[in-house]
Amino acid sequence: MYPFDRPSPIGFNLNPLNRLSEIRHDQDYVAGLRSEESTRFFLFVGEIPVLGVRGDAVEPLFTQRQVAEWGEPLADIFLGQGEDGTALFALAFDKDRADRVAATPGLEMLDLRSIALRGLVPPPLLGELGGANAMLNWHRRHRFCANCGAPSRISSAGWRRDCDACGAQHFPRVDPVVIMLAVDGDRCLLGRQQRFAAGMYSALAGFLEPGETIEAAVRREIHEESGIACSDVSYFASQPWPFPSSLMIGCFARALDTDIVVDTTELEDARWFTRAEVAAMLAGTHPQGLSSPKPYAIAYHLLKAYSEDKPGLLPPRP
Repeated sequence: MYPFDRPSPIGFNLNPLNRLSEIRHDQDYVAGLRSEESTRFFLFVGEIPVLGVRGDAVEPLFTQRQVAEWGEPLADIFLGQGEDGTALFALAFDKDRADRVAATPGLEMLDLRSIALRGLVPPPLLGELGGANAMLNWHRRHRFCANCGAPSRISSAGWRRDCDACGAQHFPRVDPVVIMLAVDGDRCLLGRQQRFAAGMYSALAGFLEPGETIEAAVRREIHEESGIACSDVSYFASQPWPFPSSLMIGCFARALDTDIVVDTTELEDARWFTRAEVAAMLAGTHPQGLSSPKPYAIAYHLLKAYSEDKPGLLPPRP
């Protein structure tokens, strides 16, 4: 984390690690860090983090001695150094280790969404866990070269995959997603998908396409999903979303019309909500039992900023 960074209430946004990207190619240096007694490790079995549990205390970091009992990992990634100089690695193990975890007192497997939802680890550790999860997801999904189809191997301390057959180098992907509120004065547009919890509404969202700006993607996605045209678009905040490896780009957009035409292939419903309704959804007091996303999601913070009528969310009308 740099001096000009500020703590963020958005889940996964606070990651204080110095990534030391300039030394990833130095295998000896990374191996030295890997062997230091102070080094700590995240452990994943399949896609699930392993936690140390003692009473109500949860610990996602493991020591050299604890890790030595696990044997050779499927993937070994250097994540960076903490502000105190402690190196941090992420290790992946096969799903067949789940039985071993279940049989070991003081160990538990818990998916990352649940860890975030329940606030089990401090924000800096959640951000670091999110980065580890995204990287390990990428390795699991990209074991073969996209250029020639041959198996690829992990290199550069886990931040690259190399193909020995054709010489191609592959780097971790991040998929940009716009997530936005269309605003019509004292109302904002929310939608719900079938997979949402009953009564939950959220900001509309969609992937950016090649050759598209953030502003164009915001307007396109809102129009495609709801039939609403928009003009001004303003940036609010971003969020790394490690499910599997997206970057959520939060925005506000000014609606030009109000007649909703729902794209039922994308949404189950869409409607306008007043600021008072949004505030009630955030507080869990909506008279119809409607709800919003939880605080670890950027959608919650878009709704919160709108409900509080924060200044500067959109430029003044011309």
